[in-house]
Order: sequence, then C-alpha cells, then structure tokens
Amino acid sequence: MRARRRAAVAVAGVLALAGCTSFADTLAAEDRSATPAAERPAPVGVACPTDRAEPDPDRPKVAFDFRLEDDRSTVTGTETLTFTPDLPVEELVFRLVPNGPDSAGAGNRLEVDRVRGEDVAQGTYQEAAAAAPGGLYVVDLDGELAAGESTRVELDFTLTLGSGTFDRFGTDTGLSWWGSGAPLLAWEPGVGWAEDPFVELSGETTTSTAADTTIEVSAPADLTVLMTGAQGRPTAARDGRRTWTSHEAAARDVSVAAGAFATEERTTPDGVRVTAGVLPGAELGAGEVAERTVAAIGALEEFLGPFPYRTLTVPLLPAYGGGIEYPSSILEASPDPAVLVHEVAHQWFYGMVGNSQFRDPWLDEAFATYAEAVVNPPDAAGLTPALGLDGAVGAAMDAFPDDRRYFNVVYGKGAAALLTARNDADPEAFDAAVRCYVDANAWSIATPADLRAVLDDLPEALVVLNRADALGKDDGPR
Repeated sequence: MRARRRAAVAVAGVLALAGCTSFADTLAAEDRSATPAAERPAPVGVACPTDRAEPDPDRPKVAFDFRLEDDRSTVTGTETLTFTPDLPVEELVFRLVPNGPDSAGAGNRLEVDRVRGEDVAQGTYQEAAAAAPGGLYVVDLDGELAAGESTRVELDFTLTLGSGTFDRFGTDTGLSWWGSGAPLLAWEPGVGWAEDPFVELSGETTTSTAADTTIEVSAPADLTVLMTGAQGRPTAARDGRRTWTSHEAAARDVSVAAGAFATEERTTPDGVRVTAGVLPGAELGAGEVAERTVAAIGALEEFLGPFPYRTLTVPLLPAYGGGIEYPSSILEASPDPAVLVHEVAHQWFYGMVGNSQFRDPWLDEAFATYAEAVVNPPDAAGLTPALGLDGAVGAAMDAFPDDRRYFNVVYGKGAAALLTARNDADPEAFDAAVRCYVDANAWSIATPADLRAVLDDLPEALVVLNRADALGKDDGPR
C-alpha cells in the first residue's frame, strides 16, 4: 500500500523519475461504474466486463477506533474485524507494518495489547526479521473456520509514532500522522495468508484485501483530522478533544493525519469531493493543492476510467520528499505536482486494483509511474532509457539488493516497458486493454496473468513486456 519515495534513476547520466515509495517507505457508488464496454473500444477476443467489477459482498468488515493521546506521539485503539474466508482457516494473520526494518528504526512501534473473540484461542508474535515484538501477529482459533463461515475478533493496540521523517508514521510540530497504523489483515482471497518477509528496502511488502471500513479518531481539539473515507463533521469539543468519523466501502488500509490544517474543498465534474489541508507556512495553499488534485483526477480518468472513490483527502505534510497512497487518501510530503499525479494514479493501481506488493510490486508502482508519464509527456521521454537496464521488472521485493536497483527496475524500467508496449501496440488499443484489466480486476488482488489475459491480442505489447521480464514465465512472443 501504498507509499512511494521520489526516486532518481541513473541511465547513462541521470534520469529523474518522479514517484513515491514506502513512506520511509470505496467503493464508488453504483453510479460510478466504468463506461459500458459497448461504448469504448475493446481488445479483440477479450471478454471485457460490461461494468466495473464490484467488491466482494463477503469482504471483511473492519472498524478502527483510534485515540491520539495528548502527548501526540501515542495512538491507542481497538480494531474490530468480522472475517468470512473463502478457504478454511485455523488462524488469522495480521501484519504489523510499523515494526518493519525502516519504520522501526525511526522509533515507530505497534503492539497488540489484547485480542478477544468467541473463536479466539491465543495470539502470538511471529516474523523475527522485523523489529520487536515482531512483524506478524497470529491469532490461533479454537477450531477450523470453514469457508463461508464468519468470525469476529477485537484487537486492542498501542502505536508509538517516531520522529518526523519520510515514513508512514511520524510527528512534527503541530502534526501527527499514521498509515497502516493498526494490525493489517494479511489475506489474499483464493490464496490464503500472505506471510511474506520484511525486506531492507523502502517499499511495501503487504497484501491486503478490500474491506468495508469505518474509522473513528479522537484527537486534541486544536487539530484537524484528514483520513481515508468520506468524513463527517467532527463532534463539538469536549474535555479538550473532538471525534472525527469516516467510512469507506472498500479500503485495503487506512491513513490518518491530525494537524493544524487549513482546509479547502473542490469537486470534480463527476462529483468527487477533494479535501486538501496545509499546515501554517506551507509552500502551497490548500486551494491550490485541491485544484491540482482535481486536475490530476480528470487527466487520469481520460484513459483509466472513472475515479474509484467518492472522496479524496490530501493532507500536505512537510516536504520530506515524496508521497504515500492510501485508499481515498494521500499523505503528500512534496510540493512537486508530478508526485501528486503519481499518488492519484495509485487510487486505481493499488487502491482499486490490488496486488501483492511483495510478489508483484511493479503492478502498482510501474503502472502509477506509467500513468504519470502519460499525463505528463515530457516524463515519458525521460523514462525511455530505463528500458535498457538489467533486471526483471516482475521480480519480487527480495530479488533487489538495494533501493537504487529496486527503484530503477520497478519504477523506471517497468514504466518504460508499459509506455513502449503502448506505443508499439497502438495507444488506443493498449488503453482499451488496460481499461479492461482495471474493470475486470477492480477490488481484487490482480496478478501478472490477469494483465497478460487482456493483452493476448496485442502481441507487440507482449513482446515488450516479456523482454522486460514483467509477466513471469510465459510462452508468449519475445
């Protein structure tokens, strides 16, 4: 999920690649479905859906109750989850993102204080590669939970926020923020638990399914909260605090920013409400951030289809150097408009069309960088040399020895391969295939095979992507 650091790609000189990485590292209403396939070109021989796929009716339901304590660096909370697996399970696995190597090193920490539920036997920490107490929290059930059977659990937790850096968590003057700040259900429908290892890279390694999500945040009354989901008005101040609530019908994860934000709203022609917030002394005004966001949504909708959500919040953090995407929310830590476009593109690629960010990181990062370049053609020309870099675009996170190689190959070479495939296959036909991929895989966790399926009748595109080793083992043309 989610975050992307601004990267530099070296190709016979320096190729600047605007993007995001781990911040250190929803559903649209029914009337927001994609343009019917009959009204747009479709790849020959591909059965594209008439309408955009809808979220699984049996998706998890999760409620987060956060309390930002008066010290503004401690968050206590309760996560209430109702989970109905599509495979039999004997345990529930949660990923503790703040305990990953990069984030924990900045002083972040997530601990589960208590777990309860009628089917709960015990909870234990695992994944010693992460910082103490561990990177996974495994809840053993007292018996097997059959496919289609539901269970309800509650987890009390404490999140400690580290110093303000380019990360998903932090504190700064008049500001606290956290994304992935609660135990994250690590479930991939049809596959099972995603227990991938943490890596020493500034990138995500999570896999999470879209859930019907509600959020409640209690914060000191002088702070304004911007978060994932459609927000209501806060309660009146009482005992020095206010409570903020939101709901997102299909969210893989959530982010919260609480600060001395001045906010402004703008609405896109299709009715998406954008709320931007800036801190005192910010380089940009809230109105300018909101207007840039509306423009980015419009430009991306031209070739990706309708925006996935009814709302989008964009709190502008101090200029740490990038941005990090969450469903219907962006933690923006750069005034660079190209970074904003990249993060907005992630609302389609990661937010709506999910992926295993450990196994297939290119499916969101390369696509977001590619979409950024389509919107800003000068960026496309700068990416072209990256196609000659060594390395498999479709490699998993643990295949990269360092951040430089990861960014160069996944962001740079991956985006260059998509751009070249688009040009070689014909932009209109390629855009139609991508729209088919987006609509068919909305709210699911896609794989390279899903992308290959919509490109079967575009051999020129397959040649490029196969040469870049983006689609995995395949008998297609090279």
